Amino acid sequence: MGKRIIARARGKGGPRYRAPSHRYLGKVEYYDGVGEGVIKDILHDPGRSALVMLVKIGGREILQIAPEGAYVGQVIKYDGEIAPGNVVELGKIPEGTKIFGIESYPGSGPKYCRAAGSFGIVIGKSGNKVVVQFSSGKQKVLDARCRATIGIPSNAGRIEKPWVKAGKKYIALHARGKLFPRTAAVVMNPVDHPWGGKRKRPRPSKFVSRNAPPGAKVGSISPKPKKKAEA
Repeated sequence: MGKRIIARARGKGGPRYRAPSHRYLGKVEYYDGVGEGVIKDILHDPGRSALVMLVKIGGREILQIAPEGAYVGQVIKYDGEIAPGNVVELGKIPEGTKIFGIESYPGSGPKYCRAAGSFGIVIGKSGNKVVVQFSSGKQKVLDARCRATIGIPSNAGRIEKPWVKAGKKYIALHARGKLFPRTAAVVMNPVDHPWGGKRKRPRPSKFVSRNAPPGAKVGSISPKPKKKAEA
């Protein structure tokens, strides 16, 4: 029997780690056709960092990630011109254009680059495939029929404002079901974590056996060793 550390307690799904999803506005999606819609409202979703816009199109209302510069009354076009807020297939987007809400396969709905300020760039095309580079530098090859929104998700400057005090950060993270404040493992007591106790500092090796008991299986589990650079 291993010790009950935070990493295992979180997995039990108690009320302390349950996100208040009943407060979230709902799923963001794309209209399954071609046409024009109008932004009826721009809303804050407690479960997201970016703002969302309520778009009325085809006789129904859907939620989409709002781009920078969006406003109530703006016309959103599907498969239209290259303008912020419009949803266009990757194959029709010029190289170097900033996009977000990228589909993973045709018709999947927005999957990539949905957080505030995150975006991808179309860097190449080959037949029915399009290469998209994300902010992390990673490149992904996607179907040219996948759709994306032109522009950058709104609320990108949220990280520029300081928290000022811990209470504000607690409220913000608590709204999303995050654990705060987080106590570092090395400052705990030995009874609370395998890395705790003054005798075990500095932080022990990250190479933990995959066969270790539950109480000791912390950190990087059986990581692959780095390959030495060839001379």
